[in-house]
Amino acid sequence: MLKSIDPMLNADVLYALRAMGHGDDLVLCDTNFPADAVARQTVLGQLLRIDNVPASRAARAILSVLPLDSFVDQPALRMEIVGQPDEIPPVQLEVQREIDAAEGRPFPMGSIERFAFYELAKKAYCVVQTGERRFYGCFVFKKGVIAPDAT
Repeated sequence: MLKSIDPMLNADVLYALRAMGHGDDLVLCDTNFPADAVARQTVLGQLLRIDNVPASRAARAILSVLPLDSFVDQPALRMEIVGQPDEIPPVQLEVQREIDAAEGRPFPMGSIERFAFYELAKKAYCVVQTGERRFYGCFVFKKGVIAPDAT
């Protein structure tokens, strides 16, 4: 255990979060996502896991140390429901609450069509698969920066 580090963040995930640079993407996905196949095509090249927790709990852990990119319009994206792109299921609402809490203000996610999500995911720095079993528990977080004077 490490002081002030969320215990959900295992060594492999912490390594990836630290190694990522400004503008790199992290994919947070559910158990149905083709995570291993996609992860092999990412910069890291291997699948990371935060097992046995829902997407919102994994997002809370990741966002406790990962700054979102303030230089882009949509640093957090959700996978759109096929045929219903404007519908936001409970799993996505829960992750939205974690994003808002981490940012200390409303910070709306953007959305991306399912197959465009897959293509974006292949170009990501890494993929973190959760224990989320609900459909559409898939997200992309773009890493931002921490100002020199931040504590």
